[in-house]
Amino acid sequence: MDTMNPELPLAEPDAPGEDNLASYAQRAYLEYALSVVKGRALPDVCDGQKPVQRRILYAMERMGLGFSGNTGAKPVKSARVVGDVLGKYHPHGDSAAYDAMVRMAQDFSQRYPLIDGQGNFGSRDGDGAAAMRYTEARLAKITGLLLDEIDEGTVDFIPTYDGSFEEPKQLPARLPFNLLNGASGIAVGLATEIPSHNLREVATACVALIKNPKLTEEELLAILPGPDYPGGGQIISPASDIADAYRTGRGSLKVRARWKIEELARGQWNLVVTELPPGVSSQKVLEEIEEITNPKVKAGKKALSQDQTQLKASILMVLDGVRDESSKDAPVRLVFEPKSSRIEQRELITALLAHTSLESSSPINLTMIGIDGRPTQKSLRLMLTEWIEFRQTTVTRRSQHRLDKVLDRSHILEGRQLVLLNIDEVIAIIRQSDEPKAALIERFKLSDRQAEDILEIRLRQLARLEAIKIEQELSKLREEQGKLEDILGNPGSLKRLMVREIEADAKTFADERRTLIQAEKRAVAEIKVVDEPVTVIISVKGWVRARTAHGHEAASFAFKAGDGLHGTFECRTVDTLIVFGSNGRVYSVPVASLPGARGDGQPITTLIDLESGTQPAHYFAGPAHASLLLSSTGGYGFLASVENLVSRQKAGKTFITVGDGETVCAPSHVANATGSLPLLPATHVACASTGGRILTFEIGELKTMEKGGRGLMLLDLDAKDTLAGAAAYTRSVKIEGIGRGGKEREETLEIRSLNNARSARARKGKAADLGFKPNRISRVE
Repeated sequence: MDTMNPELPLAEPDAPGEDNLASYAQRAYLEYALSVVKGRALPDVCDGQKPVQRRILYAMERMGLGFSGNTGAKPVKSARVVGDVLGKYHPHGDSAAYDAMVRMAQDFSQRYPLIDGQGNFGSRDGDGAAAMRYTEARLAKITGLLLDEIDEGTVDFIPTYDGSFEEPKQLPARLPFNLLNGASGIAVGLATEIPSHNLREVATACVALIKNPKLTEEELLAILPGPDYPGGGQIISPASDIADAYRTGRGSLKVRARWKIEELARGQWNLVVTELPPGVSSQKVLEEIEEITNPKVKAGKKALSQDQTQLKASILMVLDGVRDESSKDAPVRLVFEPKSSRIEQRELITALLAHTSLESSSPINLTMIGIDGRPTQKSLRLMLTEWIEFRQTTVTRRSQHRLDKVLDRSHILEGRQLVLLNIDEVIAIIRQSDEPKAALIERFKLSDRQAEDILEIRLRQLARLEAIKIEQELSKLREEQGKLEDILGNPGSLKRLMVREIEADAKTFADERRTLIQAEKRAVAEIKVVDEPVTVIISVKGWVRARTAHGHEAASFAFKAGDGLHGTFECRTVDTLIVFGSNGRVYSVPVASLPGARGDGQPITTLIDLESGTQPAHYFAGPAHASLLLSSTGGYGFLASVENLVSRQKAGKTFITVGDGETVCAPSHVANATGSLPLLPATHVACASTGGRILTFEIGELKTMEKGGRGLMLLDLDAKDTLAGAAAYTRSVKIEGIGRGGKEREETLEIRSLNNARSARARKGKAADLGFKPNRISRVE
């Protein structure tokens, strides 16, 4: 990321004027950004820790709070740990260190907690931890995988912020903790969201990659199928979505709660939620239920919206009550009581999943500090590959460090062995020589190190039994030396050692997967609507309402002063009202959610979120399978069904592509019933230009575009001409326009007149003697 490159060319510090200020601001901001990215927010691919976490763990290890064998150290006050961390390693506030420490002790935040906390360390419902003076902590046993090899030459140490102490650049992690516990953080221009994973699966994937670096993505994902969250839950995203997220390093997974049905006496039952998605608490779900069943009027509104009222009614139809029975023995236990035992269990479950956080999204953003020290978004494969490279380096350095110690010890013992063979002569030299060290070196060809050791040796170590011990120790050291040299000189031996150690650690710390991975469809709550005929009434000023039944007289509709009838649609309550914006964007509103006809209705702009600067241009109400001919004044058009136009968002979606200065023409209904009588499928299309040209052609020359677009050319327009509209028809069409004196005119063209304008699509058509300028064309049955 260029904005975070510390080597960007900057102006000289002493440059005059504005350039100096600009360069200083740039340099200062880059330094700050890099500090946040590398020093606070992002974990390291090598050990999976952020700097504050690494410092806490290292400080606790140096305080003797780790495990010795199977025995853990006695816990100490958290305040003592925080004080040590701040005083030696971490130049920030105590709350930052304590908050990080608390998170590492929470079994609901981390899949494998690194700190064993005693006292109140918070709850999954958002309760904070007790003050650091009240809680105690020590390292968890699994933290040994991060710290056991810290003093074996495995990692580099750097001076602390004030140079008084040293701290490790990374911890010698024996497993990739960036995957085991995940991470979450926000930096400057970067963020990370790494989910936790199962230790056994991660270890198996590492072993497989070590044995076969060319392992395919499919084989890798078969071993490591997805995240394993601390709180369990179920991942319902398809395997392809999980694979894409791991392949690119970014994605979003759908996760839902897990539940069981508890059967009660007399046929009664309860729905009991036992596991929640990540980041969701029992308290949050209860608050959402309360907000739905006891909604508050939104700011700036005088009453509850129709959506709020409908949602409240739909939930209260299936839910009687909810209570939180979570406890120490059951971390999550939410009990939902159905309104009646006769309600279908799936109906209650679907309603809760659709309207609460019991089903939510969990992001994946695999951004971290790579092995090269750069912040990068990585794929799962690259994460594991870089950790394996780090582990290989760690084992090599550990082996070399141990080999150096073995060789040094062997060297000392070889000198002692020589002394024991010539003990009388050695004693004589020491007694008689003014410089016994130099004399010993010259006589027995010893090294300075050996001679110094001989001069410091105790008399008891000159016993005959000691010679046997030296020989036995030398034999073991030479055997170990051979193994270490084999590891350092043979890549195959090094890999086999890595595999053995990973498998041993997995056997010690592995547990069963908590999160179920099983693809399911997202829960969509459908508000039950009685299917009955209704007439949608739209006024000129965009007020909309629905009146039951069909066949109403237009004269019976009342409007506000200065308003009038724009149009009516005879449809059914299960249908959808489509609103066409002047810029080609389409919006959808369920007919069942329209206000009744007792009043003047409701402005359509309160039911949809129109883009700034646009206006509702046209409307259509009908069933999902109804087919429409859509066109623009630029002379292009295509076919689409109502279901293609529906959007779940109030802001709608872009569907009809219009050019500069163009707008959307009125849609024309092609086929399928909307009123009380079926509509015959249209066979032809009639196009009219504002210049008075007419063209008709077979509807088969158009194409259906499910995702919208510009479409095909309908009518070849002159430079100053525009399309007045296009209508699908079977027998006749009606052309409307403005005549002399601004008087509205219309004329119906029958099949004979339309056939006179017949040609292929995209031709200029035929000039029609209408006597007025067309502005709309519609179908007549």
